[in-house]
Amino acid sequence: MTDTENTYCQVAVNNSFNNSILTYAQGDQELKPGQLVEVPLGKRLIKGMVLRNNLKKEETLKGVNLKVVKGILSEEIQIDGEELTLFEWMSDYYHYALGPLIFDCLPGFLKRPRELKYLIGKNEEFPFEPTEDQQKVIDTIGEKLFSGFSKWLIHGVTGSGKTLIYLLMAQKVLKKDKTVLFILPEINLTPQFLKTFETYLGVPIYSYNSSVSKSDKFGLWKLLQNDKSPKVILGVRSSIFLPIKNLGLIVVDEEHDPSFKQEDRCPYNARDVATKRAHILKIPIILGSATPSLETFFSFCQDKMRSNYFRLSKRIGDSTLPKIEYVDMKGEYDADLWPFKTTTLEKIEQALDKGEQILVYVNRLGFARYLQCRSCGHKFSCPNCSLNLRYFKARNELDCPFCEYKDKAPEICPECSNLKIFQKGFGTEKLSSILNKRFPEIKIERFDRDELKTIKNINACLERYNKGEIDILVGTQMLSKGHNFKNTNLVIVLGTDNQLNFPDFRSNERVFQQLVQVSGRSGRFAKKSEVLVHTLNKDNKVYSHVEKSGEDSFYDEEIFTREMLDLPPFSRVVMLYFTSKFQTQAMEGANLAKAILKRLTQEHFDKVNIQGPRASLVERRANKFTWAILLKSSDINHLHNLISTFKNHFKPHYSVSLKIDVDPYQIQ
Repeated sequence: MTDTENTYCQVAVNNSFNNSILTYAQGDQELKPGQLVEVPLGKRLIKGMVLRNNLKKEETLKGVNLKVVKGILSEEIQIDGEELTLFEWMSDYYHYALGPLIFDCLPGFLKRPRELKYLIGKNEEFPFEPTEDQQKVIDTIGEKLFSGFSKWLIHGVTGSGKTLIYLLMAQKVLKKDKTVLFILPEINLTPQFLKTFETYLGVPIYSYNSSVSKSDKFGLWKLLQNDKSPKVILGVRSSIFLPIKNLGLIVVDEEHDPSFKQEDRCPYNARDVATKRAHILKIPIILGSATPSLETFFSFCQDKMRSNYFRLSKRIGDSTLPKIEYVDMKGEYDADLWPFKTTTLEKIEQALDKGEQILVYVNRLGFARYLQCRSCGHKFSCPNCSLNLRYFKARNELDCPFCEYKDKAPEICPECSNLKIFQKGFGTEKLSSILNKRFPEIKIERFDRDELKTIKNINACLERYNKGEIDILVGTQMLSKGHNFKNTNLVIVLGTDNQLNFPDFRSNERVFQQLVQVSGRSGRFAKKSEVLVHTLNKDNKVYSHVEKSGEDSFYDEEIFTREMLDLPPFSRVVMLYFTSKFQTQAMEGANLAKAILKRLTQEHFDKVNIQGPRASLVERRANKFTWAILLKSSDINHLHNLISTFKNHFKPHYSVSLKIDVDPYQIQ
């Protein structure tokens, strides 16, 4: 028997069994760490990645007949040591099995991928010089750009020129033959940045998002594994896992954005993973936002990080921040115009008379939030989820936002046969319908995921708006960030009251960020601009802070409140979700977990506070019930050690699945 046949390897398999780490005999194969292999598990073959190779018999389980690795899955894609270090950190920090994590991040394997598509930069000269404030940022970061790991925050109001700083930093890195990774929160921002980078940078530019074909994703992975030439990668959160060689700089734009937090599978935050990757590679990372997350802002307010924080409180050029007016929605209203006020429509008409374009923002799809019988009060709910169905008038359809359930809109109430069905709430479809009736000669379009389903549709809509072919654009949060609209000096905002009333400690922060971001679309190229925010509670303190977005009053007040309540950033939070198709099993699983956690905290981890269990805010989704427990502690080590110990003791009913969400963005 050869030496190879006497050796063994440790494999991270694409299965959560034994936390995905299993040992196999190598057989007569020469295997290396990072190779993708096929291994037997039970009666089937599954994918795996070699973690350690050439182990001796004494390093394995004694008295166990180990199965043999079936073969190598692919020679074209492998994981190197630095990438594996990142995956192992994520597995430990987010308490997610290593094998499934790795294979969730890899592209699909293709035998005959098409030729990879990319852009070639034109390397044109910048048409303007940096301002004094911009130059200060450029000089300070530039001095430490090649001095190992560093973390920077550019906190600049909308229109303050953060993109120019990114470009000039990227140029410096590219001149050193290194690659730049630029991470965006939303796919709809990609066309604008691609055009900018293509114009001013003289290297190949690759995009990586859900609109990119499987062939191009696979081709880009293959290319990056071997090609060290300088390039720019522009991608969404999943691009942080690309095997980029010679990476010199990571930029995370709109670092506060909730899109960076993955909610399904491993609930990681791409901003935090990007920071860890920069730390591993000993390279700088630049975070940018007009409304940084409270945790990020607070961390840069500490003495050791203060010199890495830059505040840009003025717009570049002649443009100024818009005037914000709050429209009081209390009192009488015109049912044909609701939720608009007559004064709002008059201001829209005035803007149209001046040849200007208008944005209308509401973070909600559809014509109505739900339908209800006027006689008996019956609501039309999803049979699979504990939610009301949204109404889409053009499709004459009701649908669920969480599962794929759809139904034809009712003509009569199924409970009492009444013909009067009341439409409650509003969304983008209703707003565009009202505006079309009021301004029949005007071109009005919607900018939301119901109307625009592909990046091609998004590009076409933005191009029409920028050419002036659309007069009024009604959209969701897709509109609220990153776009530079030249002829827009009026923005209408509706629907913020519901978000302020949401039972989550981050509600105020989210509304503040959304209002500042969407307000920033107004007046980017004008001296005077306006934002009309419709609300039933115009005295809410959040609104007064939005008017002073060039200052830090919101952050000062919110930090004071969080400290009093011992909420992040003064503590760390982990949510545990227990899901089962049986409601009683989800409840019993959560109660069993509470008992184990209570005993462990009393005996070993007394710095951790346990809250719950309780039903999730949406208890039933797609016929599965979820209950939740919140863990909170100012000692991160206690928190992680408690979770690791708890996982070893928790043995629920077979139908119960456990999801661990570390640093949740939203408490569900």
